[in-house]
Amino acid sequence: MRGLTQLILLPLAACLSLWLILGFWPLGIVSRIALSMLVSIISLTMGYFQWRGYNRDEIAQVKIADAILPPEGFQGAVVLVCGDSMPLFSVSIPFRETRQGWYLPVALPEDLPLLAKHLAAERPALIAQVSVLLAILPEQHQEKDDLTQRLHVWHRAIVQCKSWLAGVPPVWVSTWLSPPSASATETERWFTITPDFKDVQVQEAGAGVISLVEWSQRSDARNSQEKLSAVFWMESLLPWLETHVGNILTQRQGDVPALIPCVWGACFTLVTGSPDNLWQGHIGGITTLTPHVHEVKECLALPEVLLPYLPRRHGVSRLMQVWQLAGLLCGVFLLFALLASFVNNQRLVQSVGDHLALYNRLSGTPPSPKTVAQQQLRADASLLDEWIRSGAPMRMSVGLYQGMRLIAPLEAAINSWSPPPPPPQVLTQIVQGPKTILLDSLSLFDVSKSELKTGSTKVLINALVGIKAKPGWLIVVAGHTDITGDEKSNQLLSYRRAESVRNWMRETGDILESCFAVQGYGATRPIATNDTPEGRAANRRVEISLVPQADACQATATPHSSND
Repeated sequence: MRGLTQLILLPLAACLSLWLILGFWPLGIVSRIALSMLVSIISLTMGYFQWRGYNRDEIAQVKIADAILPPEGFQGAVVLVCGDSMPLFSVSIPFRETRQGWYLPVALPEDLPLLAKHLAAERPALIAQVSVLLAILPEQHQEKDDLTQRLHVWHRAIVQCKSWLAGVPPVWVSTWLSPPSASATETERWFTITPDFKDVQVQEAGAGVISLVEWSQRSDARNSQEKLSAVFWMESLLPWLETHVGNILTQRQGDVPALIPCVWGACFTLVTGSPDNLWQGHIGGITTLTPHVHEVKECLALPEVLLPYLPRRHGVSRLMQVWQLAGLLCGVFLLFALLASFVNNQRLVQSVGDHLALYNRLSGTPPSPKTVAQQQLRADASLLDEWIRSGAPMRMSVGLYQGMRLIAPLEAAINSWSPPPPPPQVLTQIVQGPKTILLDSLSLFDVSKSELKTGSTKVLINALVGIKAKPGWLIVVAGHTDITGDEKSNQLLSYRRAESVRNWMRETGDILESCFAVQGYGATRPIATNDTPEGRAANRRVEISLVPQADACQATATPHSSND
């Protein structure tokens, strides 16, 4: 379920990232689009690989899918039994349940990480209750090298579980050994051994836990021989465990760290043994005794007496894990949103502060620059006022909005200065004349010519109707061209065309020459763009307008013309 949880949380992380980029961070449009696309691509890629990994995990867990796991709310210890685990379980029942523990067998070292992963995915609340029991049966091993190699493999497999069980799980070692004499088979007794092998305690029924020395010194004539045999058996077992097991687990193997068992236990009960096993060789090397080999069909006793020595901590349920991860994502989002809001508010304060500083530096003489600065302050104040009415934007809020404290300085600065009133206007009587008459040059002249065309008379007569010569008014005839050609030719052509129009009007309308002024501007005064044919056609024109002039159009006046 861990892969499924990641598949669920990934869209949440992608949505929060896009919300942060588009709604909070002070970025340009191009940067926002680029980052949004990057986040989308990364999210889709990660989702694809997680989906494939989730499917692979389901396939890999087929081997342990039939294993019966403890319920989600199980309060006891969850024990993964490794090593010589088969004598502790029956063929028909794949697990053993007691009041204090739930025992699951692990047949092969490569199955241990898979089972740990399966437990972490299906029962995450029980991860803290998982421990690894390394079962050792000395009477079932015949070769020391084979036992050493098996322990090395189990050592590495236990360490591999740390990525699924929140670290290396607690490890405890239990040994089952046939008692030294048949008389002792009636009593199943456990011996507890501390990691340093210096404190051996006996689990005595009715007396609790007592030290091995105290137990052996108790006066009990009926069991004195059994106690002496048990003490001898225990004193012989300690060096064997230290040589064959302790030195292997407590030493580092390359990149595999050492394992320190939290408790050691030994149980004297009948155990199925192999001929010429390691325990027989060990006892034979110490004494002339040869332990008997037994054939037992019942399951061995579980090391329940060792469970109180295991470290315990509270686990986290699967739902709680999902909520914790979602809360972590939301917390990271809120942290970055607060940071972005702080940056946006600092930019607002800096911008308004710059506008106020510029406004205060200006003296108001001339008033135009300060008027422009005042208009900027009014725009800032209007924006802040709108945010008061409708609420500050999300990128500025999140509890860090600082626009309220900027309103008072803005209003004080705006009200501290007003532009001077405009100068009083002198009322003068202006005689308005007719509008300027525009004549298209192509309707009057051929291309690059200044002589009037034959068909231009109608156009000129229509223009002459609106022009009436009278004293005090000057008839100004101005010629214009487009930018085609050089500047001097255009100016001369425009002047000669204006002259042709003036001559026709003077002769046809019997108007004095003093009533006219002729001007040629060439291409210096366009009324449209010269980049298009339509604009150039509009610029090729002759303008006729009336301009008031005191001595104009007098009978005794001398002819008046000008060339600009």
